[in-house]
Amino acid sequence: MRVFRLKPLSYCDTNCYIVASDEGNAALIDAPDDAQYILEQLDIFNLSLKMILLTHGHFDHIGAAADLQDETGCEVYAHTDDLYMIKDGNASKSGFLGIGEIRPVKNVIPITEDSVIKLDEIEFDVLHTPGHTPGSVCYIAGNVMFSGDTLFARSIGRTDMPGGDMEKMNKSLEKIKELGGDLTVYPGHMNVTTLETEKKVNQFLQ
Repeated sequence: MRVFRLKPLSYCDTNCYIVASDEGNAALIDAPDDAQYILEQLDIFNLSLKMILLTHGHFDHIGAAADLQDETGCEVYAHTDDLYMIKDGNASKSGFLGIGEIRPVKNVIPITEDSVIKLDEIEFDVLHTPGHTPGSVCYIAGNVMFSGDTLFARSIGRTDMPGGDMEKMNKSLEKIKELGGDLTVYPGHMNVTTLETEKKVNQFLQ
């Protein structure tokens, strides 16, 4: 398994990541914006996009998902509690910043905490972490975790937008604290970190 971090995309400088299997297939973690750039990066790495794993339904994480699905026929996965945002561009909170409607994704495969998503030799375990949105999730594969807008380096995702809930966020952070191993954490914004580091220095994990 290889992980490629792309440049920050969208109005919010959102991270997205290509996860490549040994067979040259790829999963994209979030699809913030600029489908053409993402497709160009896949071509550079000689990878075939098979799936998009959405960490939640906000516009800055789903903006290119519909275009990428149209171009590649890839599957799109998202938690059941955020499907309403992904299937309705007006519900993705793009209007919160006056950006306008995001193209809805027509075909989305619903997931829950019990889901395991397989891409060749790679298995993504789903950890449901509501708080930023009702259907926020983290994806864990091997020794890495894609934390979306739940956990950042030294910080966490905001809970003051519609659908946010600080009480649920605290419970989600407790679940993350209980995870074993020193996972490399690839967040939805800002810098890559490790779970061990965040347990030591992130005030929200104390």
